[in-house]
Amino acid sequence: MSKVKPTEYDPKRHTDVETIKVNSNYLRGTLEESLQREVTGAVADDDQMLIKFHGSYQQDDRDLRNERRKQKLEPLYSFMIRARLPGGVATSEQYKVLADIAQKYGGSSLRLTTRQTYQWHGVFKRDLKKTIAGINTALVDSIAACGDVNRNVMANPLYETSKLHQEVYEWSKKISEHLLPNTNAYHEIWLDGEKVETTEEPIYGKTYLPRKFKIAIAVPPYNDVDVYANDIGLVAIAEGDKLIGFNILAGGGMGSSHGDPETYPRVASVLGFCRPQDTLATVEAILKVQRDYGNREVRKLARLKYTVDRLTVDGFKDILADYLGWQLDEAKPFEFEHNGDRYGWIQTDDGNWHLTLYIHSGRIKDSEQSKVFSGLLAIADIHDGEFRCSPNQNLIISNVTEENKAAIEGILSEHNISIGEAETPTRLNSLACVAFPTCALAMAEAERYLPTLIDKIEDQLEQHGISEVPINIRMTGCPNGCARPYLGEIGFVGKAPGKYNLYLGASHQGDRVNKLYRENINEAQILEELSPIFESFAANRKDGEFFGDYVVRQGYVNAVHNGSDFHS
Repeated sequence: MSKVKPTEYDPKRHTDVETIKVNSNYLRGTLEESLQREVTGAVADDDQMLIKFHGSYQQDDRDLRNERRKQKLEPLYSFMIRARLPGGVATSEQYKVLADIAQKYGGSSLRLTTRQTYQWHGVFKRDLKKTIAGINTALVDSIAACGDVNRNVMANPLYETSKLHQEVYEWSKKISEHLLPNTNAYHEIWLDGEKVETTEEPIYGKTYLPRKFKIAIAVPPYNDVDVYANDIGLVAIAEGDKLIGFNILAGGGMGSSHGDPETYPRVASVLGFCRPQDTLATVEAILKVQRDYGNREVRKLARLKYTVDRLTVDGFKDILADYLGWQLDEAKPFEFEHNGDRYGWIQTDDGNWHLTLYIHSGRIKDSEQSKVFSGLLAIADIHDGEFRCSPNQNLIISNVTEENKAAIEGILSEHNISIGEAETPTRLNSLACVAFPTCALAMAEAERYLPTLIDKIEDQLEQHGISEVPINIRMTGCPNGCARPYLGEIGFVGKAPGKYNLYLGASHQGDRVNKLYRENINEAQILEELSPIFESFAANRKDGEFFGDYVVRQGYVNAVHNGSDFHS
């Protein structure tokens, strides 16, 4: 194929966001001045883009927006902060610091994200610097947790289960550190670090990446990180317990736009195999290809998935080989059997225990039903192991000694914290994004509404005798796909308040996206559509057949792996 010239910044053609990055003095912008302006709870318009690179989004309380407008008040602005935590691992001491920050500045609420880390919501601008500085006292940071850079690197969180998992976790840290921005802006603005002139970004350049960039590492047979949903996926290949390298996947991504067939979710394509010693060079080269060839003129078409499709997979591999100086080897065979979490207690060879808790939509907060926040703090006081975020919004209390196991079980019982024993498999396999009231992009509810809808779906599953069959259900308040709705065997994507697009047919292993089945329907219509499909599934499913495979086999939807046929 003819070579495509790498993109260079052109103010006449490229988006305003590209201009903001170029003029930001390597992500500094006017953030320091914005933080000092007391007349508003917001930061300057350009800084709202730049602050993402520092791990934060400006938001406002949409439940109060209309009332404040009537009172001629500005929206109640606040900020979400996301930690960079490769592999999702924090010690008990670190967790206590992060929870203390939530008590002081985040409404006594922490949130576990689908990127395997912690988020704080509702932090006011006056507390923003204190919050980020506080996070850093735990030897955790938020740099590059958001923005047009590589974000938190995900990996299987139960690495004690084998030497291989431990090695993969170490790779998540190496990749994360290797792909960090070079600028000193984060330390200057949030940590009062010495001001050091940034002369270059060796990996990112002045324009950084065209859009966000995500990496995950999976260890077969578990695809708990949803490796196909990432810009780069690494699949660990082992001989026995020895890591011999990674299959490299590229071009996954979840976002789309309603009514726009040019946008679509995509599962990553397998490019080939690399040895461990070539891993950092390979992921860096893929990132640089996206940096140079990604679309900077139309931001909604700027993710790596569109670059791969525009260049074709073979064309992308050729360009990658030019950047590397060698071709990737042929991919090794692998197979996934599962892409959810394993709840309850697991004991490893060293005698320690690991407990996966069920945390609905990842919200660590005390409620009338469950004192999750208080209970986890009580555990942290007696536990000397780790608190690990799962990729599916749950929490793992890890490396529990035999002596501490009973005490932790007592705290869980006292605070009514679930370990997945009372919930149906479908509820345990559900994900939801935050949506209302804080997300600016939300068109409908997700986190606050999904439990109610699942109650009614569970009634139907029980009625048809299939309540013990796990069905992956994903819900988001908009089509950007933060809770990976397009990998749900049943996916709900918000269209308007109380209205959702219904998607069916993703694979239970996470290697096939679903397809639009019904558009813009309310709860009653959702239940009316699903009930006869559940009835048919109960009567006609093959032994061990998953729901997503069944609806494709029966022709409710066609199988979709990639491309714009996803929309119809």
